[in-house]
Amino acid sequence: MQKIAKLNRQTLHWKIIAIYLLLFDMFALNISHFLALWVRFDCQYSEIPSNYLFSFVHLAPFYTIVSLIAFWRFHLYNSVWRFASFNEFTRVVLATAATFILHILLTILYVRAFPWFGVVRMPLTYYAFGIVIQFLLTLSSRFFYRFILLMRDMRRKASSNVARILLVGGGEAGQMVLHSINQARDVREKVCCVIDDNPNKWNRYIDGIPIVGGRDDILKSVKAFRIDKIIVAIPSATAKEKRDILNICKEAGCEIKNLPDMYRFMTGDVPVLNALADVSMEDLLGREPVKVDMQGIFQFLQGKTILVTGGGGSIGSELCRQIAAHTPRQLIIFDMYENNAYDIQNELMRKYPTLNLTVLIGSVRDSARINSVFEQYRPEIVYHAAAHKHVPLMESSANEAIKNNVFGTYKTAYAAMKNGCKRFVLISTDKAVNPTNVMGASKRMCEMVIQSFDKMIEEGREAEIPRLYAHMSNEDSKMTEGLPAGFHATTEFVAVRFGNVLGSNGSVVPLFKKQIEAGGPVTVTHPDIVRYFMTIPEAVSLVLQAGTYAESGTIYVLDMGEPVKIDDLARNLIKLSGKDIKIEYTGLRPGEKLYEEKLMDEEGLRTTPNKLIHIANPIPMDTQKFFCQLKELMKVCYAENIDIHEMIGQIVETYHKPVAC
Repeated sequence: MQKIAKLNRQTLHWKIIAIYLLLFDMFALNISHFLALWVRFDCQYSEIPSNYLFSFVHLAPFYTIVSLIAFWRFHLYNSVWRFASFNEFTRVVLATAATFILHILLTILYVRAFPWFGVVRMPLTYYAFGIVIQFLLTLSSRFFYRFILLMRDMRRKASSNVARILLVGGGEAGQMVLHSINQARDVREKVCCVIDDNPNKWNRYIDGIPIVGGRDDILKSVKAFRIDKIIVAIPSATAKEKRDILNICKEAGCEIKNLPDMYRFMTGDVPVLNALADVSMEDLLGREPVKVDMQGIFQFLQGKTILVTGGGGSIGSELCRQIAAHTPRQLIIFDMYENNAYDIQNELMRKYPTLNLTVLIGSVRDSARINSVFEQYRPEIVYHAAAHKHVPLMESSANEAIKNNVFGTYKTAYAAMKNGCKRFVLISTDKAVNPTNVMGASKRMCEMVIQSFDKMIEEGREAEIPRLYAHMSNEDSKMTEGLPAGFHATTEFVAVRFGNVLGSNGSVVPLFKKQIEAGGPVTVTHPDIVRYFMTIPEAVSLVLQAGTYAESGTIYVLDMGEPVKIDDLARNLIKLSGKDIKIEYTGLRPGEKLYEEKLMDEEGLRTTPNKLIHIANPIPMDTQKFFCQLKELMKVCYAENIDIHEMIGQIVETYHKPVAC
């Protein structure tokens, strides 16, 4: 009720303002033309001819009515003049021009239609001077109101404690931010100076705010103007330019806000001040976003039945979001964690109400379950994202890592091949290259699985691929059967290898943020440790793009730019938080190495249509030997209480346990 009453008061306020404007316009319309007549005759009232005075007095009521109607048609009584800009100025000009023409036509009509009435044509200077004075009075009444409010707000801000802002960017985006701050009544902020790298703008002003210099003057200006907050409003800058500016800003010890997307507020979807966001780690990476052929992806996914294993995880859920946006015939989410699956199910149902969505709970380790999914739904494309990925946890639970990652991939790939799936895309990692941990080694074996499948299919020997299974109660004798005689597989297998994903479950950035919120310390394993990073949407776009390439048996590798020091990442987050938090070095964890590699020495790169996506040349391998090793590994894994590290090293020859630091 209070909200409704407030709205009613605001509506009444603007109605009163409109009435005041109308009354003033009535006065302005008449006094302006009387003054024009007075000026025309040397400012001597007695010199004005009586027939001119008679014509003015008798035409004034009609001209007033016609002009007020014109003003109303041009929305001069329902504009928010507090925020008047060029658009409102243009409408005042057009309304004035319309009344000028109507005034002349009205006089001509009277002279010709009613010659006996005594109305005569007025001097041309009467119309010219009158319309100019009318325009000035009409315009001043509206913009003077805006000026008074602005001055009042400036006095209010000057007399109260407000945040002092340094605005980086004197272009269109910066001007919009400045305008929004000046207009916002409830924002306790004041822009004190502007930074812009264009020397032509230095020592000039925007809305009375000085442009004090370029990026090299940021720290000096922060001190000189006692700045509390920095707003970076350069959405058109490249990632490297933005990173360099943000690296300077974070040294100032101020709160930093970023205007990330010009399109969002240029289209009016988000007000300028709401579009301001905290500076993200993506902004500090200094790498351009990965571009993919979205049209090609759309054509590839449209109308297909698609299965995403691990669809509730960080990568899997983003895969589901992007796939759902490309109108598949059916999207099947398969995950063993019901809470994750439930969350993504609700999100997609809300956003895509017409989507044919099926959510299934189950484990890729369960041969019977995964095979029944393929038999029932017959997916044409599979994105295999189900995996255990936490390096330290997998070191202490190596058997589970192999069961889930290696044999889960094997069973899913076998079910895909057996049931006629067209494309199988494996989500891999750069930790698979020269792995020093069980998780990385398991992912390398996953790559070897799909390359072995592809080689056997290419040689026409798919019937010789063994049907591996574990002795589980729900896997009956039917699951031990091989492929039927004369079976010919058509599945194409590919893998996508990328680095760490910013913001994914268990990644380093969310951990650092939690530690900062708790007051520290922030724990870094080693001051020299480096990693490649990419965003979740980038990773998923790469996966989707790789899925469109019809070159089976390949491993796609992303050019992720320069690696990032984890120590720098932690320090940047601390500076952006504005807190003084200590960093502790805890030493490398079991299986962790200082840097990740994208390729093994034996691999080389070939290009793809996307210059940021490359193909790793396959390493020759003995598939029969590999399958035999997998059989033995499965027996050992399910036997439990047996150290499998030595056996992993026999299968993945590049695997080696690092020396503890």
